[in-house]
Amino acid sequence: MEVQIMCTKLIKPSAPTPPHLRTLTLSPVDRIQYSIKPTALFYYSADGSAGAEEVERRVNLLETSLSETLTRFYPLAGRYIEDGNWVDCNDEGVEFTAAKVKGPLDEFLSRRDEMIDELVHLAGGESTSAVTLIQVNMFECGGLVIGIRICHHLFDGSSAASFITSWASTAMGRQLGLINDHDQVIISPTFDLTSILPPNDLPEMKPRPPLMGTDNGVTKRIVFNGAKISALRAISHDPSFPRKPSRVEVVMALVWRARMRVSLAKHGRLRTSLAALTMDLRLRIVPPLPPSSCGNLVSMATARFRAAKSGDGNTKVLVPVPEVPELKILVGLLIDSMTKSKETVVTREDAFPTLLRTRNELYEAVEKGEVDVFMFTSWCNFPAYKIDFGWGKPVWMSRIHSGFEAATFLDTEGGDGIEAWLSFNKQEMPLFLQDKDILAFTSQEAP
Repeated sequence: MEVQIMCTKLIKPSAPTPPHLRTLTLSPVDRIQYSIKPTALFYYSADGSAGAEEVERRVNLLETSLSETLTRFYPLAGRYIEDGNWVDCNDEGVEFTAAKVKGPLDEFLSRRDEMIDELVHLAGGESTSAVTLIQVNMFECGGLVIGIRICHHLFDGSSAASFITSWASTAMGRQLGLINDHDQVIISPTFDLTSILPPNDLPEMKPRPPLMGTDNGVTKRIVFNGAKISALRAISHDPSFPRKPSRVEVVMALVWRARMRVSLAKHGRLRTSLAALTMDLRLRIVPPLPPSSCGNLVSMATARFRAAKSGDGNTKVLVPVPEVPELKILVGLLIDSMTKSKETVVTREDAFPTLLRTRNELYEAVEKGEVDVFMFTSWCNFPAYKIDFGWGKPVWMSRIHSGFEAATFLDTEGGDGIEAWLSFNKQEMPLFLQDKDILAFTSQEAP
């Protein structure tokens, strides 16, 4: 892929941030995030009107609407002060890059799995001091790809979704001539988690596991279409379950099972394993938080499979489990874990301690090394394919390679399938991709 950077500038909020909002103290959960900038890429096909002048107009619209959106999401235009764990909301600006890409977007999309390692070139620089980076990539055909990176110390996925949705709504409003806020879908974010969630009685944090890094890790994409997921849900359901499994739960169980087989081949025995899914804590906190509370409020729902069970006649003797469990068993464990997590109410006073305890449990398991920990994140149901800046909805949303070992789920364009973005160890990935269940239930001809 040939990407030519045309210009890079700083986009500041259209109105200055008031003095009393210039300092944003990060919460205890914000502080423990990895110093990475998770990335989302939105792909917009060319249309008949997308000549050179129209593309330039669209890029200008993105800049103007971004500036207006930053007056509400002002920390994104600031700078992260690592030593003090705070953000200087100094309006220094979001780093905005315009780039040209050789060739048509349709050709690029037809080879998307071959291009995963190249997607980073559409996403802006990782090492810059800006907490938010945006790169608008203009293909020769008039198609656009918008890359968005946001420092994880500031925002989790839910917060990032609020920003992207608000930015698109602002751009659409200007496109349609809707000048007043009451004519648009305007999100009014808040950034006061440390004041409304008391950081009391916090547990001491265990050391974070190191990132996998680009030398040891690789990212691949596999696709489960709607028909395959329906089949999975049918064969993995059991009458004893309190409800039918969700599409995320059955795909997560299948990936978990395949990773257990890889571990069995690697260690020569089945090991106890944890499957941990990040979950938004906002809807479980009482009293409820203000709408669009920004920051990091992600807990972990963890399911455990024990690779040893009590022997016959002697409950003190544990007998190793020789084979990977049936898919139904893992689905049942996930349903129990997810249901318990969703139904558990958390008070504001206990929100941060709860989040830190769930992290500690995982970090401790990783540190001991005798338990396999498989991380999952789901972006499903995020309205990615409704992000319209004024010239239509995206035809694809993607991530880029991540140094964090995990499986991330995204909706397919139709909404009934799941794209699994897998960032695993390079030596283990080939064996995983050849797993019989992965081959049976993924779409080999997916776009």
